[in-house]
Amino acid sequence: MTADVPPPASANPPAPAAPPAPADFPAAPAYAEPVVDWHRLDVRMLIVRPLNELLGLVPLFVGLLVLGTGETWRILSSVGVVVAIVLFGLLRWITTRYRITTEQVELRTGLFVRKRLAVPRDRIRTVDLTAKLGHRLFGLSAVRVGTGQRDQPGEDGLTLDAVSSAEAERLRVLLLTVARPETPAGQGEARPGVVLSTWDTRWLRYAPLTLSGLVAAGALFGFAMNFARELEVEVLGPLTDTAHWVVDQPVLLTVALVTGVVALIATLGSVLVYVVQFWGYRLTREPDDTVRVRRGLLTTRSVSVAEQRLRGVELVEPLLLRAGRGAHARTVTTGLGSKGESNLLLPAAPVAEAHRVSATVLRQESSPTLVPLRRHPIAALRRRLVRAVVPLLVLAGVLAWTAPAWTWQAVLALVPFSALLGWDRYRSLGHALTDRYLVVRQGSAIRETVALQRTGIIGWRFSRSFFQRRANLLTVSATTAAGDGAYHAVDIGEADGLALADAAVPDLLRPFLER
Repeated sequence: MTADVPPPASANPPAPAAPPAPADFPAAPAYAEPVVDWHRLDVRMLIVRPLNELLGLVPLFVGLLVLGTGETWRILSSVGVVVAIVLFGLLRWITTRYRITTEQVELRTGLFVRKRLAVPRDRIRTVDLTAKLGHRLFGLSAVRVGTGQRDQPGEDGLTLDAVSSAEAERLRVLLLTVARPETPAGQGEARPGVVLSTWDTRWLRYAPLTLSGLVAAGALFGFAMNFARELEVEVLGPLTDTAHWVVDQPVLLTVALVTGVVALIATLGSVLVYVVQFWGYRLTREPDDTVRVRRGLLTTRSVSVAEQRLRGVELVEPLLLRAGRGAHARTVTTGLGSKGESNLLLPAAPVAEAHRVSATVLRQESSPTLVPLRRHPIAALRRRLVRAVVPLLVLAGVLAWTAPAWTWQAVLALVPFSALLGWDRYRSLGHALTDRYLVVRQGSAIRETVALQRTGIIGWRFSRSFFQRRANLLTVSATTAAGDGAYHAVDIGEADGLALADAAVPDLLRPFLER
């Protein structure tokens, strides 16, 4: 059952001025004229694009030239790769044109296969300015136009690579401007944004709690192994000898060594990844009524989201990060899915900062994610304990008949921890209703608290499994055109679920309840 609800009225009170933006991202102009005629990309792209590509191939060139013992074919391969990259960059520059009219953004590219992309201006959700190391050296940026849930990491979408940093900033303002301002062209001055949050070095202590270092270390190890195999470098022998030496040590020493090495790699890797991704983080509210996140050490990135498309915020607390009283925040934006990085609002930081940023972005005195939540029925606790404990007991019973004794004993030892996790999953369940927001929370390994504007709810979905029906529970899902598309109050009592939906959007359910 769905019903359309008019969009929320915007309330944008004036805010005080803030320090100027970093040099990589100039201050926004007050107004930008459409690019009616067809334009080429910046000619410096002929240097920057090959440079960025070659920087990523440095390890390969080192392997071919230094470790390749000087074979002619390796040298010729390296030269051929360089020439191919340069020619591809030249071809891309010659064949690419773009223009921005009052109705749409158009991009033409390709020589043998001509491609023309057109994006309606009213479908633009985000504008992402990215400057890799090569871009930054020459004062350029890549402009990527985000149009919604299809914009996933690794997809090009509609991208202008590359334009000058000043032109990128002008295009950002132009693309996110819905209506033409009254200010005549050329008379507006560049204005800085209002700073809402900035980088704090103390946040680095939360980096190891994200476990991103283990992922990065695993990817680096896999790359190194493949690289060594291609170059016929023997690395498995020393690694095997080291593993045998560790295994031959006493059990406690082996466990201590493995734990220490893993912890060290995870800590250093996580801190390094955090610094590379979020160094110089800066959250601002721009004069054009957009919320803008800028970050990055080697590759700087700026993502702007129009405030009129914001429908709420989401606080994400992975288990380890939550234990350290940390969280990170994301936006819930109309037409923009929760996948990828375009909706990032705050990296891993103190949970108090996440609540403060949420309140500031939503223009609230206090964040709706802080309101007390109503607990779900005790039947929801029984469901979580059963699902956490019963599978382990069944597995232990099977192992007792088919495997050595220590296997089922080890499984039984996990039962208390699994039960504790089930209890924590129940404690995380909750819902609340404020004058403007529906707040729902669920999850344990990754706890998510969502504050969704009530005016952004376009329908309700009720679902009940066989076991939920026996426990008089159901799952209430608020459907919306923003974020995940639906946000769930899981295992809520039947009467409470219907009352919550009716109170959140009055009259939406009444025609169905009266039947």
